[in-house]
Amino acid sequence: MKVTYGTGNQAKILSMKRALSGLNIEVIGIKDLLSEVPNIIENGNTPLENAHIKAVSYYKLIHKPVFSCDSGIYIDNLPDFLQPGVHVRNVNGKYMTDDEMIAYYGGLAHRYGNLKARYRNAICFVYDENHIYESFAEDLSGEYFLLTGKPHIKRVEGFPLDSLSVDISSEKYYYDIDTYQVDDIAWYKGFYQFFKDVFNEIGIII
Repeated sequence: MKVTYGTGNQAKILSMKRALSGLNIEVIGIKDLLSEVPNIIENGNTPLENAHIKAVSYYKLIHKPVFSCDSGIYIDNLPDFLQPGVHVRNVNGKYMTDDEMIAYYGGLAHRYGNLKARYRNAICFVYDENHIYESFAEDLSGEYFLLTGKPHIKRVEGFPLDSLSVDISSEKYYYDIDTYQVDDIAWYKGFYQFFKDVFNEIGIII
């Protein structure tokens, strides 16, 4: 079964391929089908609203099964007016690069101390006009971690905050934990189960 991931971020596509590697699903990117990827305005107030906007918009263009995801970061020890939510890359109307994100969130950690945070993730999958499946369930969310003010030397394009992310129990950067494997991230299991349940409901064996 081939499904299109409505994103141009190659790191996210590779990450989802790993998450769904146990299922008979071939994940391709939207750029594999469209020579020009439109700029879709994500004006939702929650990750689920943005995921829905993107998935429905892409389906209208390609008329093939397509899904989109969105996430927000929620930080326990920040005042409400600084909570990023779905605006992880946007501050005061400015879209931040990877380096700018590292500098901004690292600065918040210097100001408020290590930040206890987690990602809340959402997905919308459009199979056809009559079958749209969505989830903003807890099992799609990541576990709590700390954002620190000193970035790790390692960088992965498209995932800038990973360079600031520290495991709470060991107080080590995730990049420095030998047993840390991308496939073991908690929310991968949630996406795996989402697709398994959806295709079972549709009646397709994957």
